[in-house]
Amino acid sequence: MKKGKKNSVLDMAYASSLGIAMVIAVFGSLLIGSYLDRKLGTRSIFTILFLVIGVAAGFRNYYLFFKKHLKDEPTNSGTGIVHKLNANAKDTPPKKD
Repeated sequence: MKKGKKNSVLDMAYASSLGIAMVIAVFGSLLIGSYLDRKLGTRSIFTILFLVIGVAAGFRNYYLFFKKHLKDEPTNSGTGIVHKLNANAKDTPPKKD
């Protein structure tokens, strides 16, 4: 397998696992917080605290993924995502009033 194709396959596999990682981070931390609340006799302090930590950890995974894969595409220089999305608009001539 070529190196470029292998990297893209690995990137797609990692991207598809982001959803599972988010669920595991949120529910895993929720279970830990619930367990600590039962053991320590607190109301739901640790459940809420660990839930917030789990959500932050899940979104951190998304942030790191997109930071890694979008760092090469500046949005203001005309070669970034916005330019690619508007490529068809530039190909058509402007309408005359």
